[in-house]
Order: sequence, then structure tokens, then C-alpha cells
Amino acid sequence: MKPAAAPSHNGLPALSPGMMEPHKTAAVASRECHESVTNDIDTVIFPPTCAPVPLAPESVPMSLAPADRSPAVAAPTFTLLDRDHSILSFNERVLDWAHRPEVPLIERLRYLCIVSSNLDEFFEVRAAPHLIAGSAGDRKGVYTVESFERLAEAAHKLVARQYALYNDELMPTFATHGIHIISHGERNPAQRKWVGEYFEREVRPLLIPVGLDPAHPFPQVANKSLNFIVRLGGKDAFGRENPIQIVKVPRVLPRLIKMPAKVSDGKTLFVALSSVVRAHLASMFPGREVGDFSQFRVTRHSDLAVDEEDVKNLRTALRQGLQHRHYGQAVRLEVSASCAESLASFLLAQFNLPLQSLYRVHGPVNLARLTQLADLLEEPQLRFPPYPASYPVTLSPAQSFFERLQRGDVLIHQPFESFEGVLAFLREAVLDPHVLAIKQTIYRTGTDSELMDLLREAVRRGKEVTVVVELKARFDEEANINWAEMLESIGAQVVYGVVGLKTHAKMLLVTRREGKQMRRYGHLSTGNYNPRTARLYTDISHLTADPLLTADMEAVFVHMASQSRLPRLNRMWLAPFDLHKNITAQIDALGMAAAAGHPTRIVAKMNALTDEEIIASLIRAGQKGVKIDLIVRGACTLPAQVPGLTDNIRVRSVIGRFLEHSRVFYFRNGEDESLYLSSADWMNRNMMRRIELAWPVTDAALRQRLIDECLVAYLHDGRDAWDLGADGIYTRVDHDTHPGEDGVARAIEAHGAQSALMNRYASRGHLRDASSN
Repeated sequence: MKPAAAPSHNGLPALSPGMMEPHKTAAVASRECHESVTNDIDTVIFPPTCAPVPLAPESVPMSLAPADRSPAVAAPTFTLLDRDHSILSFNERVLDWAHRPEVPLIERLRYLCIVSSNLDEFFEVRAAPHLIAGSAGDRKGVYTVESFERLAEAAHKLVARQYALYNDELMPTFATHGIHIISHGERNPAQRKWVGEYFEREVRPLLIPVGLDPAHPFPQVANKSLNFIVRLGGKDAFGRENPIQIVKVPRVLPRLIKMPAKVSDGKTLFVALSSVVRAHLASMFPGREVGDFSQFRVTRHSDLAVDEEDVKNLRTALRQGLQHRHYGQAVRLEVSASCAESLASFLLAQFNLPLQSLYRVHGPVNLARLTQLADLLEEPQLRFPPYPASYPVTLSPAQSFFERLQRGDVLIHQPFESFEGVLAFLREAVLDPHVLAIKQTIYRTGTDSELMDLLREAVRRGKEVTVVVELKARFDEEANINWAEMLESIGAQVVYGVVGLKTHAKMLLVTRREGKQMRRYGHLSTGNYNPRTARLYTDISHLTADPLLTADMEAVFVHMASQSRLPRLNRMWLAPFDLHKNITAQIDALGMAAAAGHPTRIVAKMNALTDEEIIASLIRAGQKGVKIDLIVRGACTLPAQVPGLTDNIRVRSVIGRFLEHSRVFYFRNGEDESLYLSSADWMNRNMMRRIELAWPVTDAALRQRLIDECLVAYLHDGRDAWDLGADGIYTRVDHDTHPGEDGVARAIEAHGAQSALMNRYASRGHLRDASSN
């Protein structure tokens, strides 16, 4: 397929100095840009700041057998990088934003909290197999003593960096702005009096210390909850010594409390809940002497595992599982740095954890809860300037979506363009009396969702509403169960996808009567139907009336609801059926074309790359001459730029103000190019254990827009990008990525793709608003 001419972008700011001139055709522009991006970067990098990603100790060298199965000499082998270390390396890159002095102070704190939240999930989901192997002394297999020890070492280093940043940089900088979290020792008498009154009024009524004795064993401690362990002297009311007491602090209490102006001395003062409890421990044990004590927090394995083949009602089974999630296997113990060895050892024994699972921290045991500080502060100068997403520039609020889509497809690039465009499409469908049916997949929508309210209204108006709810969306199970029960109760058809597979595809299909015909209108997305995360994640929404594409959507919905055999699809690739096979076939075909002397190119953007077969195909194609750029935000186990193995493959991670989330796959063979959007990362779980979609963008102008904004801009990012080296180290790019390019000054300020896109869409919105006045 040869692309048509791209639309002119005259009057709009260039996305980056390397963007194509507007008078060039899409084919010429795409060819020139994509041929240059592999060769025009004279890399100048900072010294390494991210730890190397080790080779996976459990990986077996994989043979790169030729795709055509023809006789050949022995193929080279490669060893994957370690996935879990790659995840930690990603969090190192996120933490870099918290170190940057040019980032507003509150936002630096938010990045620190994001890393803490990410680490919580990492331990909840990824740590248990390593811990079990380490405790069992396993020396062979996927998880071993060595894998546990190396992972624990890397995690300890990352946590140490977090607290050093918190104590040595962030809190002192907050103090220069008159913002303090003050400890008991720093409070004056008036402040101590106020804290004491707060404790008596709000905290003490909710605390019940538990003394440990044969009648009172160690209490159940919930996942990630705040607790105190206290050693007491003297005897209890019955003359017994029972020295150890546990105090569980309820989750309902705020972790930070803002002090009133009357005791703040003109400053903005906060007290931590842990400090409030600590200051009043003695008053909770009258007649006893408080000795050693420490706050502590335990992280538990929290990945729900339900055998769908063995349950009669998946929703009921998951709801029961949620009740036990907070009390799964302990995998990490956090205590205060000053915690006595005897208390730490006692806690480790109670939770059956080795010493490597103990984390002594210099500060609050839950940095993630410091997001409350960011939320409570009112200083706008310490935040990112607000970014008001523009209404989708190719849409008009006054125009019918159905009329607009009859003229051609629409792309919405979130969050630079507002998710309101998607809500407006559904809103019109709900209110339109000619719309007869609405079908939608639900993965993550949040607990308060206008979208779900619209579906409820559609049912009330008598439309046929079918919702495929993925109950197993990790950590959103409860919200999704509640939505499913609500929709079922009012008459919507709710299905839970295919047994054994997680429904991760994002689709909304509207069927409308137009005269004597039925016409379908669809929305496909790389992201979720969640208005909140749509402001924070980069994603692509694709609205279409293409009869072939919407027929594919209808077939997939019928398949998920009825479990019937899937017909041959027109344009979509669907996991677990042909998505994996088609991706590897595309890569292998380009490898054969490159071997035959044809110019070839692969540029793919995703969140993670860990599928071994796809990696093998990429390496094989690169060795045959295909130029490959992979923009992978998080975990990547492909070893890039290894001499003699992956010379033609570059891996880049971009970490910005927004979370990179869009999946875009570009393939070119000579003059023929294709581009697919997808809900799937290149991971085995996405390809084999999920319902996932990839679909082509066939409109040449829209395809070129995606190439410009989702691929080229990120390959030329000179500020927020990190390149993966042959040594497994990510190094941050901070330089002009277009040296010597025609028409471009040699000295250019390093730019970030996201900031350039923000400027582009802000300007587009201003131009549209001006033209409408």
C-alpha cells in the first residue's frame, strides 16, 4: 500500500527540529525521516545513572534458527536480559525525574511516590517466586537462591536512593519554602498540645494494642498497613511480663495532618500519623515502661489466582479471593532504621522472612502515602503548569460524530487531546434514538465513571447494551465486580470474556439504524476507558465507521459472548489466535526482504518487550539488515547494540510527565508501509493468555500523523529518553539529536517529545478557537 499525500501543517509549530517539511508527500517524508533516524544521532550521553540490567541467570541461550528453515551454518545464540531487574531499572529512570532540579518540587515528590507505589506492586506480584526459591535453597531452575539475592540487592539499593533523596534533597528544599513535616522533638509546647488533642480526639479511639501471650498470638497484619511493635517493661494487670505489644493503625486515618495556622508560626506545617502515634505510645500502656519500639509495614503477595475451570461463578470466587488478598504470603518487611535488632528479628520470624527481606528505612515506611502532602499543598508555583488538553482538533463539539465518521476516521492523541471526545461519542450514541445497540469492553474505568453512568442511561432508554467486563484486571477487581453487578441489576447483558483468558482489548461498538440499513461505528483504543488516567497516560483513540473494521469488532464481541468459533477477520489481528503469529511473520518477511537487498524498517512503540519468540525474530531480522528501533517504556529483555548480534537494533525508553502507554507498530518494505495500533505489549502473556487486538491504520494522512507524533518525535527526543547499551545499562540522552540536519541550526536546545506535543496541540487548539470566532 502506497500512502497518499499528507495534509499541510502550515502555521503549526514543528513537533521537533527533525520533523518533515509540510510540503513533502507522506511517502517521501516518511522514507527520508525513517532512513535517517538510525544514522543521524551523534550520541552524547550522561555518565550511566541506571544500574545495568543483568543477563537473566535462568535464561537458556536461544538459537536463532532461520525462519525459512533452509540449511544453514550453526545459528548464533543470545541470552535474554533479566525481566525483574529490567523492571527495577525502569523505576530508576522514573526516580531520575525526582532528582531533576528543573522539575517543580511537588512534582519531584510525586515521582518519588510513584516509584514507591511501583515497588509495592513489584513486591506484591513479582517477588514471591524468588523468595520461595531462596528460602528453599534452590540452585537450579527459573528462580534460585542467586536470583533472590541479586534481586534483593538491587531493590535495597533503589530504596536507599529513594530515602537519601527524600531526606537530603526534597525535605530540605521544602523547608526553604516554609513547608515542614515536623517530628515530636521539633514541636513547641503549643504544637505538642494541638497534636495531643488530635490524638485523643481522632486516633486513640481507633487503636487497640494487642499484647502477645498464648491467648493472644501475633495478630493478622494487613498488606501495606501501618503498625507499631513495642517492647514493654514491668508487668501487666495480671502480673505477667508479656513484653511485646502490637498496635495496628487503621487505614481510614490520614497519614499526614496539616497543623492549623494558629500553631504554625506562619509556616506550612504537617505531622505524620506515625509521629503522632509514636509520641503517645506511653499513654497507651499505663503502668508499663515503653522500651524499644518501631513502626513496621509488611508487603504481601497479592496476585489473585483463581482456577476458572474449577469455579462455578468467577465473580463470586474473585470476591472471596479479595477478602484474603490482604493476608497473603509476606514478601517484604519495612521497619524504622533505628529498630532494635531483637524486634526486627522477632518480626522476621513471625512473617517467616529471611534477613534480605528486611528494609530499614530512614523515614516513613510508606513513601507512597506522601502523595497526600502533594495533594494538601496549595502552592501552584511548585507544580507543573496546568495542561488543559484541547478538544480533539479534527472534531467539532457542534457536529454529529456519525456525520463526521461517514467522511473518514478520527484519531485522538491523549492526553494532548481530551478524552472528552470519546465520552462525547458515547454520549451522542446514548441520546440518539436511532442507535439500537452498544457493546463495550471494560478493563479499568475507576470507581467513579461518567462512562459507566452513560451505559446505565443507555439501558434505561431501552438500548441493547452488552458489556464485556474483565473481572481480573489486577487491583481493579473490586471496582469491576461492582460495576458488573450494577449493570446486570438494571438489565444490561454482562459477560466475562473467555475462560482462562484476560480480556485486555479496548473496544466500543455502536449499531445505528440509518434508513433501511444498519451501520456500525466503533472506537478502538490502546488504553483504558478511564477518564482520570486518560489525563495522565499517552494513548491513541481511533474512531471509525470503516465497515470492514467494525465488522471485525462485531465478530470479536460475538466470539467473547458466545464462545463461538471466530470467523476469519478482515483487518484485525486477535490474540491468542493470530496476533503473535502475524507479528513474527511481518518481522521475518522484512528480514527476508532485507537479505534480498530491499530497504526495510521496523519501529515499534510499546510498554514492555519480553516475548522470546518475537525477540528472536527481531534479532534474526536485524542480522539480515533490517533497521530496527524499539521504543519500550518499561521492561525489555532484548539485549540491544550487542556487536555481532544486535548491531541494527536500538532500544529506547522515554520517561516523561505523562506515562507512555500507546502501542504503535510500523513496518516498511521499500515503498510499502503498514502501521498497526494495539492494546498489546510484546509479552507472552499478551499474546497467549489474553484477548488482545491490533488493527491497521489505512488512511495515509492519519498514518503519517502517528509516524510523526508517536515514533519520529520519540526517536529524536533529546531530553527524556534513555538508550539501552550493549552492557545492559540505560543512559539518559541529553543533546541535540539532529546535528547537521538541513535547515536546522546545529545548536538546538534538547527537547522532549511530550513537551513538543503539548506545544503542538496547544497551538492547534488556539488556531481552531481563533478560526471559530
